Amino acid sequence: MKKQTENFYIITGGPGVGKTTLLKELEKSGYEIVPEEARKIIKQQVEAEENGLPWKDKKRYTDLMFNVSVKTYLEIQLSNKNSIYLFDRGIIDSICYAEMCKLNISEEMNKIAIQCVFNKNVFILPPWADIYENDQERKQTWEEAVYTFEKMKEIYKKYGYNIIEVPKDTVENRKKFVHEVIENNNRKL
Repeated sequence: MKKQTENFYIITGGPGVGKTTLLKELEKSGYEIVPEEARKIIKQQVEAEENGLPWKDKKRYTDLMFNVSVKTYLEIQLSNKNSIYLFDRGIIDSICYAEMCKLNISEEMNKIAIQCVFNKNVFILPPWADIYENDQERKQTWEEAVYTFEKMKEIYKKYGYNIIEVPKDTVENRKKFVHEVIENNNRKL
């Protein structure tokens, strides 16, 4: 059974594009923020000395990301709050990662991704060399960041989402852009 969740928005993009900074600002404006699962998984796996890491076992890492993303989605969906939720990445991001790593997308993963529907408008932040930097969890090269962005656009479109590219601008202007798109979308509902 397909469930359209109009108040679940995804903000995505490759690594180092300013998603976290933008989401922190949007949270100050009253939006409910759903943090990215990938960094949390990496930290947990490193601390536990497990292998579910992108540089050790990509399949295990993908499964962990996918399962936690689905669990979070369902928990929020069941909460029955009418708040607008902004997800730092969505379920489709796990599928994108799997495709980039040339891992098999199971029928079950595909079915779940189709059933766990977010708002059709997905915000994507483009690669931005001026703000890109690596850290303990972000080890991708600039070229990998650009490839990730292109692949994400392709996969989200494949699943029927409308890609809205957030302009490279100040965090305040990015916040205003996202807010205006959400407000305009809500007026149409």
